Amino acid sequence: MEPISHLVKSSLPNYLSSLPVPDSIGGWFKLSFKDWLALIPPTVVVAGLGYTAYLAYCPAARASCAAKNSGRCNNHIRKNEPKVVDMIDVEDIAEKAAFCRCWKTKNWPYCDGSHGEHNKQTGDNVGPIVIKK
Repeated sequence: MEPISHLVKSSLPNYLSSLPVPDSIGGWFKLSFKDWLALIPPTVVVAGLGYTAYLAYCPAARASCAAKNSGRCNNHIRKNEPKVVDMIDVEDIAEKAAFCRCWKTKNWPYCDGSHGEHNKQTGDNVGPIVIKK
């Protein structure tokens, strides 16, 4: 218990008081490179604790992480079916048709351009498959 007491009562306060935190907004512009480097570790710790608390106490964040890690690409198209299969006769296509490959379209199986927003958000490069007659 002695090491924890020393950490809380002595080491941590001494460390925090030695950080180059300026008294005014203008002081931030006068910090040296070495001062900025000294501020990185506590900033990372505070950001990490904040993010951990956000994930722990924000239901939307937990749901978002679960959805990202599920491996599922189809999140809303005909979810009641075990497999989504569409048959399209080539003779029914006028000159060309664009078919969705990102599963984000509201006009399944045709592409409505939803992949553009998906690509911006995720850094992906998915696009439609275009079939010409």
